[in-house]
Amino acid sequence: MEELVPLNSPKAVSDLSNEDWKIAQYRYNIIAPIVNNVPGITVAKVCEMSGVPRRTLHRWLDRYRANPVLSSLAKTENKRNRYNYQLATNVEDVIQTVIQEKYLRKQKLSIRKVSLDVALACREHGLEIPHYSTVRRRIHLIGEEEKLARRQHRSIAENKYQPLNGHFPGADYPLAVVQIDHTPLDIICVDDVYREPVGKPWVTMAIDVYSRMVVGFYISLDPPGALGTGLCLSHAILPKDLWLSSLDVKGKWQCYGVMRAIHMDNAKEFHGKMLERACQEYGIEINFRPVAKPNYGGHIERLLGTVLQEIHTLPGTTFSNTKERKYYDAEGRACFTIKELERWLATFIVGVYHNRRHNSINTTPVARYLEGINGSDTQIGIGWSEPVANELKLKLDFMPFVERTVQRYGVAIDMIWYYGDVLRKWVHAYEKPNVRNPVLRKFAFKRDPRDISAVYFYDPEIEDYFCIPYRNTTHPSITIWEYKQILRTLKARGMEHVDENLIFDTYAQMRDIEEKAANQAAIAKRRKANERKELATKNSIKNEFEREEPEINDTGFKYDPNEEYLPFEELIHDPFNQNNR
Repeated sequence: MEELVPLNSPKAVSDLSNEDWKIAQYRYNIIAPIVNNVPGITVAKVCEMSGVPRRTLHRWLDRYRANPVLSSLAKTENKRNRYNYQLATNVEDVIQTVIQEKYLRKQKLSIRKVSLDVALACREHGLEIPHYSTVRRRIHLIGEEEKLARRQHRSIAENKYQPLNGHFPGADYPLAVVQIDHTPLDIICVDDVYREPVGKPWVTMAIDVYSRMVVGFYISLDPPGALGTGLCLSHAILPKDLWLSSLDVKGKWQCYGVMRAIHMDNAKEFHGKMLERACQEYGIEINFRPVAKPNYGGHIERLLGTVLQEIHTLPGTTFSNTKERKYYDAEGRACFTIKELERWLATFIVGVYHNRRHNSINTTPVARYLEGINGSDTQIGIGWSEPVANELKLKLDFMPFVERTVQRYGVAIDMIWYYGDVLRKWVHAYEKPNVRNPVLRKFAFKRDPRDISAVYFYDPEIEDYFCIPYRNTTHPSITIWEYKQILRTLKARGMEHVDENLIFDTYAQMRDIEEKAANQAAIAKRRKANERKELATKNSIKNEFEREEPEINDTGFKYDPNEEYLPFEELIHDPFNQNNR
């Protein structure tokens, strides 16, 4: 893979310090009502509620509108501004802590009492004491549902604010709320070379609650994790025309764009720092599903159930219970590779699911989605989303990262060395070079598991990603799954010391074995076909007249116009007539 030029992106989400990230979040929370066009919200009102000067607010808005990602708000003009916001952030932390611990409690303390507690806490920490109106504005920003739930009782808030069964809060337009979840697929997949069973894959899917359109999915043999979640979300956000073409799938899949919120269960893979920061970067709100709350629907569960029902019709299915699979040889009938299953699922979604009527919305998902985009007699359309300007950055932002120091030979990840000229200035870089025992600085690297021939390095000074290829560019491109198979092979051979050369030598050996096996399999298949053909020819019944063309006009029948022709049952010479025997 060739080394790429810079991507001209804002700061990488993985490179920002926690303090810079808090500053960006603080600024976004203030401008969010304006950016999201909340009814009744004006610049003047936000300035009054937040205490931010109008000029500063407009500067933040200009930055965000020019590049609508959270990290665009993290940049500071000079050291003085950085120092001032550091102080403001510390005071803000005290205010929020006191509000959480004192105001949002069943004692129902007054705002004035909370302001006094904030002043005492700031004095104790040597911080500037905020004005009473500042504390009051922060409290007024808290949602009424949260206030009611925390200060009275959650059930009261639920009865007042939460939706009825079959509805979902906030899903009033396309991509307002997207649900995401995983499930194992009830089918055995095979490898690409031997067509031998490799196991049951997992699928991660995302659905638009408003329209029931599937917005993205990801299939892998790996169990659920941050990687699959991130790849599913980036697939959901990006246009899919080229992807469908690469799979040779006919039809349109018009869902793309950054969603307002994603809704997930409380699985650990949904609670990672990577996912949290990536969603914040693109202004996506994360909501976790309350436990035992059927009134929130279950749109993603129904979608996954529908997909599983369709899977049960495919060869190699394991069905969903032991009775159904008892007399069915799933491994013997397995024939789908991961890529072929991906193509099948894309075809089902585009050709069937999106065009099938859903009772809950009284139309098809695609019709509902287009209605929300273009508008109707009863609803104003929201219009098509602007495509993400930097697709590569988005993909990388939703991928896990590793931290490594930079050495003279580059950077080593999983015993494979990568090198690019952009790394040269960071060789043996230190966190704090002037201290007695300096610590080597670590940098963030990201890698696409489907092609580990390159990693992506974020240069903290240039503030951009760079593609860093193998140091030894003669090595072939491999996937992370092929890499893991190599390690398993070496472990089975009893190899204790593994290095880069051994890894790729083993890969070459495995490929050679696979190619020979594939050729032998093709030869054996042709031989069996020829044997069956010869056997069929040998055992066929010969007829000496089989090549003779019949004369269709020579029937041996002579028509006599003077003879009377009787019906069959009245024929005197009927051979089946008992009287003639």
